[in-house]
Amino acid sequence: MTKRIAFQGEPGAYGHQACVEARPDYEPLPCPTFNAAIEGVRKGDADLGMIAVENSTYGRVGDVHTLLPESGLHIIDEAFVRVHINLLGKPGAQVDQIRTAAGHIVILPQCGKFLRGKGIAPVISPDNARAAMDVASGDDMTAGALASEMAAEIYGLNVLARHIEDHDRNTTRFLIMSREPDLSRRGKHGMVTSFVFRVRNIPAALYKAMGGFATNGVNMTKLESYMVGGQFTATQFYAEVEGHPDDRNVQLAMEELDYFTDHIRLMGVFPAAARRHEKASN
Repeated sequence: MTKRIAFQGEPGAYGHQACVEARPDYEPLPCPTFNAAIEGVRKGDADLGMIAVENSTYGRVGDVHTLLPESGLHIIDEAFVRVHINLLGKPGAQVDQIRTAAGHIVILPQCGKFLRGKGIAPVISPDNARAAMDVASGDDMTAGALASEMAAEIYGLNVLARHIEDHDRNTTRFLIMSREPDLSRRGKHGMVTSFVFRVRNIPAALYKAMGGFATNGVNMTKLESYMVGGQFTATQFYAEVEGHPDDRNVQLAMEELDYFTDHIRLMGVFPAAARRHEKASN
């Protein structure tokens, strides 16, 4: 039986593109929201989930970091997708005709210069591929969609302007989620360990908690904070470090972290993508 991988959006979304590129042997399963994609994996409707977490232009994606720790899923891989944004329109439409362009709230700032330069008003859509679907099903020749060339092919639209993103390295990072962890692998480009934690309510707790990574030579590549439980005083941190939990230096760093925290949850252990190193060197 063909395995399935869930993504947020309609067919033709960038999450769909990520699934095709990273897991070509899986059948993509479109879901209306990130929560629905996670739930699809949790319930067994899909074997994996492709979840967008950050964009090199826009930053982190919405509430994803609050969803992941409570998902019950495990990160087993990462995928980087070069996001080429295109202005799509109905057959026969011209760029100068377009008055509005719809796209997900995350994608609109990624091509803001183009939209302002053309005098095109941005319109928020729940999904970029959904925006393409809506333009295709309507009869407004002045309406455009901001989406992939895959979406143009699926919905029978024309590419009126190609690669209109503000930055020529515009990239979205996705995490691949599974019901079961996989700690057995060792990646060609190294490993990444991800976890969430909350520090104890003592002076300089975060500073002290981070000290173990420095003294043990563990490179922390990501540290993000966000509020939990609707309280300004309840802060949770999402972190990623280079290395595997079985590595002695990572073990020592995590032991020191444990001393200064009241909650730690391992989110995943996965091979670092080759694209991660390409981004770092650019």
